[in-house]
Amino acid sequence: EKPQKKKKHPSSMSETEKNATTQPEAAAPEATPEGGNADAKTEFSGTSLYTGDLDPSVSEAQLYELFNQFGHVVSIRVCRDLITRRSLGYAYVNFANTADARQAMEMLNYAPLNGKPMRIMYSQRDPSQRKSGVGNIFIKNLDKSIDNKELHDTFAQFGNITSAKIMSDGSGVSKGFGFVQFDSEEAATKAIEKVHGKLLRDKVVYVAPFVRRSDRSADKDGKFCNIYVKNIPEETSEEDLKKLFEEVGETTSVAIMKDAETGKSKGFGFINYEDPDAAAKAVEKFDGHAISEEKNLFVCRAQKKAEREAELRAKFDQERKERAEKFAGANLYLKNLSDTVDDAQLRELFNEFGTIISCKIMRDPAGASRGSGFVAFSSPEEATRAVTEM
Repeated sequence: EKPQKKKKHPSSMSETEKNATTQPEAAAPEATPEGGNADAKTEFSGTSLYTGDLDPSVSEAQLYELFNQFGHVVSIRVCRDLITRRSLGYAYVNFANTADARQAMEMLNYAPLNGKPMRIMYSQRDPSQRKSGVGNIFIKNLDKSIDNKELHDTFAQFGNITSAKIMSDGSGVSKGFGFVQFDSEEAATKAIEKVHGKLLRDKVVYVAPFVRRSDRSADKDGKFCNIYVKNIPEETSEEDLKKLFEEVGETTSVAIMKDAETGKSKGFGFINYEDPDAAAKAVEKFDGHAISEEKNLFVCRAQKKAEREAELRAKFDQERKERAEKFAGANLYLKNLSDTVDDAQLRELFNEFGTIISCKIMRDPAGASRGSGFVAFSSPEEATRAVTEM
């Protein structure tokens, strides 16, 4: 009997993966369900494996050949973009029984395939469980040499791990933080108690319960724990910064941003406090602090990229609005100008009609005049006079 097709729900996927359309599930070669009962497979509770971090070149045939050695594979699906047909980097492997699936996960998790270690976990079909955050912990200030497998091995002693993931940039370099998902809240709590504040590869790590992005905003109660520090002298170390800023309270992490190639300080960094009151005190006390003869620190609440962009956009829009209101009716557009006319000649030509704020001849990339330009007066009345008399 031909196995029944089923939609799977990724237990861990990016926004790109969520939004992309995937191709229909491809059945493994000559695979049939044991016992011939299609309904027995509808849940795949312990038989469906999510296989992530795949190289784009990995195919269903490769996965079948690899996983079939551990038992009867019912079906395999590599998820692909419907338009480009490019792999989204994850797949589902469905076994006929739980024992085979478990053995495959134990033996192949983090094993390399086409040069990239696979990340394998049970497929979590219940979306409420995936989104609840129960049993999920966040770890930061990790040494960049730590990979998914080492993260998994470090926390495996505290309970059954369903997923361990180091976040990386586009080139595959660790961002210094990651997530571990346990199958129980008790295991997650134990891991936080035992590892938070401890040394891992000579770096003090911060471990806490995972908080969804929508719940992290400091604007909800006006409190924050993470601060941004710039104008840090090149010779100042993270230990020096930690000693200075712990005058107001205990820090959970201190990081100075460094150039990836030279290892030199970029002159800014981030400090995280356990207590939001300590973070507020740090901003108040150290903003403007003379850390050296040449430099005063700039300290403020660390903003997320989206917050910074929104703030800059609002500032730019306001400035543009004010500029438009200020020069409404006072800005003149000129065309059919001789190619020999420059900014100075344009100013001299209109100077008699009032105070000129700015004047500009428009030019192409090669510097040649486009035969048009602008003259901005200090008032609409002056601009009107120029139009009337010219």
